[in-house]
Amino acid sequence: MVNAISKGRLWTARIFSGLVILFMLFDSITKFIKPAEVVEGTKSLGYAEHHLLVIGLLGLLSTILYAIPRTSVLGAVLLTGYFGGAIATHVRMDDPLFSHILFPVYLAVLMWGGIWLRDERVRNVIPF
Repeated sequence: MVNAISKGRLWTARIFSGLVILFMLFDSITKFIKPAEVVEGTKSLGYAEHHLLVIGLLGLLSTILYAIPRTSVLGAVLLTGYFGGAIATHVRMDDPLFSHILFPVYLAVLMWGGIWLRDERVRNVIPF
């Protein structure tokens, strides 16, 4: 039996998850389109243009899995790894802490917060 949650909690969870999904869809799709800003930004982080396809595909597939309720936890685990790579890249580049290095952490908090608010199984594993 699935316990019902309040409308407020459900909408908060949807907003948290929706923000992450929208950002990651935008980020992934721009890696396929390859506007000059994305290509230059990727090169400035130490990655070649041909890496964009792989990075975009990994981000997109993880985001799709996160967006599907049945596979959202798997998607969150994969996105957590993706965000870890982004953190490591920004640390290596000596980028600013709050705006660059911690930005993937902010996304991860929203992502896991969205699942935690709507899924009792996750609340049982991560009891606050």
